[in-house]
Amino acid sequence: MRRSPSLVPRTLALSAALPLALATGCAATGGGGAAAPTPSASASPAGPTEVASSSPRLALTYDGGVQVVDASTLEVLADEELAGFNRLDPAGDGRHFLVSTQGGFRLLDGGAWAEPHGDHAHYYTADPELTDVVVEAETPGHVVAHAGRTVLFDDGTGEVTAFDSAAVADPDRETWEHRTPSPHHGVALELADGTVLVSEGTEDARTGVRLLDAAGTVLAASDDCPGVHGETVAGEDTVVIGCQDGVLVVADGAVTKVASPDAYGRIGNQAGSPVSPIVLGDYKTDPDAEVERPTRVALVDTATAQLRLVDLPSSYWYRSLARGEDGEALVLGTDGALHVIDPVAGVVTRSVPVIGAWEESEDWQDPHPQLVVLDGTAYVTEPATNSLHAVDVATGEVWDTAQLDVTPNELAGVTGEVDEHEHGHGQ
Repeated sequence: MRRSPSLVPRTLALSAALPLALATGCAATGGGGAAAPTPSASASPAGPTEVASSSPRLALTYDGGVQVVDASTLEVLADEELAGFNRLDPAGDGRHFLVSTQGGFRLLDGGAWAEPHGDHAHYYTADPELTDVVVEAETPGHVVAHAGRTVLFDDGTGEVTAFDSAAVADPDRETWEHRTPSPHHGVALELADGTVLVSEGTEDARTGVRLLDAAGTVLAASDDCPGVHGETVAGEDTVVIGCQDGVLVVADGAVTKVASPDAYGRIGNQAGSPVSPIVLGDYKTDPDAEVERPTRVALVDTATAQLRLVDLPSSYWYRSLARGEDGEALVLGTDGALHVIDPVAGVVTRSVPVIGAWEESEDWQDPHPQLVVLDGTAYVTEPATNSLHAVDVATGEVWDTAQLDVTPNELAGVTGEVDEHEHGHGQ
């Protein structure tokens, strides 16, 4: 494992009594629109149970806690109290989530995982649980998992922490660490070759990126990215970073600027696909708007460094973007429809009604509809009705709806497999 010699180990808060191999049996079937039961917090756990196939999990936050949901049945498997406004990201190992909360990044066990065994894998389930494992941070920000490495960014200190995704629950894991010159709302990502891409900026302005080797030496850089925000990966290892006037494309050790057609054309949130060189991004043109409700999205072809805009039937917000298994560009509109875009043709091919019409609030922390895609299914929350919907991306069928007993806010998903292409994006 690489470790920068000039940097010190990251502090972990770990309960001595925490069992890292958590207990339970398989999830019972449910869903079908029925009220999702909340498990008893006092239920006695059993040992892990082997199951026939992977068991994807969803996690959703609400005011006062976080729930874990079986993605196949939409049954609530766990409900954990957690005060404050909390954010969710996949941890990168296909099993765990990282909750950005007071004090740092706290580990949430989704309770489903795979163990490779030669040419196949064995699958297990256990009771989901909010663990006591915390990577301390003053202001926990972006979590980015890619190429088997998970990278955390502390906005309060500029501290970057990277480690093997498979070791996220290991208190003895080794970490690579780096501190940016100034704290800022930043992002960092480790590429497959071991180089680390880190944003550059201050609390007042974010300006560009630096590509670093394991010793922290700058290999490439750009300061041509005002308002650096968000990241994603196209194909295997091409990174796209959002700017107020386009994007930066980082590939093969070089940084290339792709400009927006407008002087202010902000792309701050992106969704990439491992099977497509084209990245989906939001697109805003009013620098003075408190809340801009855009009706166009950007498609950036990282192979040709070309950017095109696509008109939508409605507006959307930053958590409206996702990708399908075949690279489809997906946007959840404020008209309540899931709009499917062919990224090559740059046209909307289908609009699937899913939820009622909604409008982005002036406060981004208010509950809004969220979109997450796992294994060919688009999961959509509807805070107005306290519900969760499952949509087959290929057919457009809304194949299940669950009534929740909480108002959902953040949403994230894990596959229950060993994730090879996991990466983050967004606010």
